[in-house]
Amino acid sequence: MSEIRVANAPVSFGAFEATGGPEVPAAEDTLEAIASGGYEGTELGPAGYLGDRRALAANLERHALALTGAYVPIAFAEPHDLTELDLVLDLFEAAGATDARPVLADAGPRGETDWARFSGGVDIAAEHARARGFAPVFHHHAETRVETVAEIELVLELTDVSLLLDSGHLALAGGDPVGALRDWRSRIDYMHLKDVRAAAIGRPLEEVWRTGGFCELGTGDVDLEGCLAELEQSGYSGWIVVEQDVFPGDFSAAREAQARNRRWLADRGI
Repeated sequence: MSEIRVANAPVSFGAFEATGGPEVPAAEDTLEAIASGGYEGTELGPAGYLGDRRALAANLERHALALTGAYVPIAFAEPHDLTELDLVLDLFEAAGATDARPVLADAGPRGETDWARFSGGVDIAAEHARARGFAPVFHHHAETRVETVAEIELVLELTDVSLLLDSGHLALAGGDPVGALRDWRSRIDYMHLKDVRAAAIGRPLEEVWRTGGFCELGTGDVDLEGCLAELEQSGYSGWIVVEQDVFPGDFSAAREAQARNRRWLADRGI
């Protein structure tokens, strides 16, 4: 598994689209914690959090971190507004992050879906990213129109976009991450490695965040050992992004948790 590189993300420290305000840790503290924890890269977090177009490259370079990707929610079933996608791609370009992945996700909420229109929206966003030189991936996500195994398979059938597999979000939706890695392997080229407690299944996502349903690697109920074995067997090459979604709180505890998560992977040869 020597081709695998391990990153983390601001979401593990409480900085993501659903949070904000003074309780969110400073970007410099988050970058320092990720780097000192032994990670090689980071996702972007909310656009601008890690720095604007003038500062982002220097901020990353100061901590020797690669920029691996960024979450971009888009209302694919509505008129297709790609403003946020362009904002993210502008930041990628400013950082010189030519291999960073725009992570396309439905903006939700769940509901009746015109799948032809939805898939057309995914195709438009994916082609826009490609035209600007970036390879997109699609992120299935709790409480969006693409959450369940059947919904993910529809996106795979109706579009040609690569898949980001999120072990935690798939488990929340009742799916089997190990089986998904096997069944969808030809389309998966980016991964969020996330653990979740079985007691969180069926609960509202905000409650999962607030109650620590996303937990440290190896302490929840996702078969992460099986996921790693499947990645090794399939010859996966690319980024694994460790995510432990939390609301802002005790930064020192989050820092220590992410260091333990990196050691958990290191103990398994990654």
